[in-house]
Amino acid sequence: MTDAIKAPDLLRLSENVVLARFETLKVYAALGAVRTLLERGTVKPGQTLVDSSSGIYALALAMACHRYGLHCHIVASTTVDATMRAQLEVLGATVDQMPPSKDLRLDQEGRVRRVRALLAERPGMHWMRQYHDAVHYTGYREFAALVDRALPGVPLTVVGAVGTGSSSGGLVQALRGTGRDVRLLGVQPFGSVTFGSEGFSDPEAIIAGIGSSIPFDNVRHDLYDTLHWLDFRHAMAGAVGLLREHAVFAGLSTGAAHLVAGWEAARHPDRTHLVIGADTGHRYTERVFSRHQEALDPHTLKPHQITGLAELAPPWSTMEWGRRQYDVGAAAHDVRRPAVPAVPAQAAPAFTAPPPFETPAQEDQAP
Repeated sequence: MTDAIKAPDLLRLSENVVLARFETLKVYAALGAVRTLLERGTVKPGQTLVDSSSGIYALALAMACHRYGLHCHIVASTTVDATMRAQLEVLGATVDQMPPSKDLRLDQEGRVRRVRALLAERPGMHWMRQYHDAVHYTGYREFAALVDRALPGVPLTVVGAVGTGSSSGGLVQALRGTGRDVRLLGVQPFGSVTFGSEGFSDPEAIIAGIGSSIPFDNVRHDLYDTLHWLDFRHAMAGAVGLLREHAVFAGLSTGAAHLVAGWEAARHPDRTHLVIGADTGHRYTERVFSRHQEALDPHTLKPHQITGLAELAPPWSTMEWGRRQYDVGAAAHDVRRPAVPAVPAQAAPAFTAPPPFETPAQEDQAP
């Protein structure tokens, strides 16, 4: 089943916008990570894998554990709904769920504390550390090979939520390793520390899974060319617009990326824009789709273009990042927060390509 659902459908939304529509994006990450850890001997059959998740990684990890004969324990966000929890439990995962909270920052920090407590109680568990362990990059090489075959020879711009950093980072690093011209546009919510918007609070809360209240080691800031920060209402406009115009039922991170890609594609018609559609819209039915009449018209929306973080402002800002480094920890403790100066494209730090890209061998097809 993991082989059946891991690859996305590639849907052309316009002449230069293509959507990679996943049922659950993180299957690539979880399968690649678990397989690699087993090959290294880091984990053994029958061992329990534990991690924190706001939803789609939890399901992917439970499926990978089910496939490879491992136990799974999920410390789940308050955003994990009854449908998701039921799937996890039927697949054999045990679930600790955080109590209801409107503050997803506290939710995320509480989940990490709970994982640490579990490891102290049961040291035989292996913490997957999806936010920090680079092993989660490995599975996206297969996705990169699929994209390379499907969209050959075109200047490519990948548009996706930053989140843990593994999906967009793993895809783009592998594609650049082939020598292709690939730009990466990251999407962030206001309130996330990852790219310096922690000084803001979104009245309708951080969009689950695309931002963070803590630094993530798997976010490689120097892979990103451009950043877009959007509030909940703009992500909602993108998600409702995607369903209304293309009959694609997808989540908020996909909606945010779709809105960004539409604006970017109009400004760069010579490039093909690949939108990462991480999951379906089912868990957003109440918060987003049942309120479709409230949705803003995406065609009337545009970002505030800024040159430094000091100019950052809701509801939508964009900035040329220029593949630079960023010390999240230092920035979070610097209350003065100087602006990050703009870097002209020609002055951006050179990208060091990874080792030559190889298409991974097909996974075993055993049922």
